[in-house]
Amino acid sequence: MFNKSFSAALAVVAPVAALLAPAAAKAAATGPDLTPLTSNIDFGTVVTAVLAIAGLLSVVYLAIKGAKIVLSMVKSA
Repeated sequence: MFNKSFSAALAVVAPVAALLAPAAAKAAATGPDLTPLTSNIDFGTVVTAVLAIAGLLSVVYLAIKGAKIVLSMVKSA
């Protein structure tokens, strides 16, 4: 009984899949064209902001490291 219903379902699904396969392959091969959306984006200000934050964090970490070195020198004296 299972084999009969499975073969009936396969008989319906297989031709539909065969008809849709070329369209799906073409859509997957070309991909969407997002050039109009991405051509007007300028990441210059974002890069500047990220580098500024990274610079500030490096100054903070260097100050902490320097304070630890000075405190260790004071403790050992």
